[in-house]
Amino acid sequence: MTTYGLYVFEQVAELDFVGPQQVFAASNYLLGSTDKVVTISDTNDSIHGIGGLHIIPDHAFADAPPLDVLLVPGTSDVTEFALGNETALAWITAQAGKVQWMTAVCTGALILQKVGLLKGRKATTHWQLQDALAKDPDVILMPEMRYVCDGNVVTSQGVSAGIDMALWLVGQIHTPEHARMVRKILQYDPAPPYTAEV
Repeated sequence: MTTYGLYVFEQVAELDFVGPQQVFAASNYLLGSTDKVVTISDTNDSIHGIGGLHIIPDHAFADAPPLDVLLVPGTSDVTEFALGNETALAWITAQAGKVQWMTAVCTGALILQKVGLLKGRKATTHWQLQDALAKDPDVILMPEMRYVCDGNVVTSQGVSAGIDMALWLVGQIHTPEHARMVRKILQYDPAPPYTAEV
């Protein structure tokens, strides 16, 4: 059984964690509900995503189950809403020594950077904040990649790139064939309109 933990916090970017959550949930459905997907926050108090989604975490840090995968999402103002939370930073640091996979979506990579988990590693993040990683001489920025795996740490670019990362991850945990079926179940076949460069 694989337990996926999704860290959530006030003003979290919803798709950063909901996209991967749907991948993990579809994977679990195909496996016959052998895995578990939970949301975790500082407390059990309800929070709001940056788009207004009302979120009630399944667990607080204090009663969170042992995790195999931790996903750290981002937000538009990661400094205000995440990087100053010492309790959360300490919890994430502690989880790094326990989980099989540490993952981040979008500016969640800056949270992993803050706690030293990207030191000497290849990584990526949302295009608007790649300069923040590039300024860190201990991080090897991979700006052209939707997601990057270095050891057991996986980072992805912004928002929808987390879905790609999550599909890759379930393919590693299970099989590529399983990941392909998850993708088919989700009908994930991006064909966005208005694709001319802005």
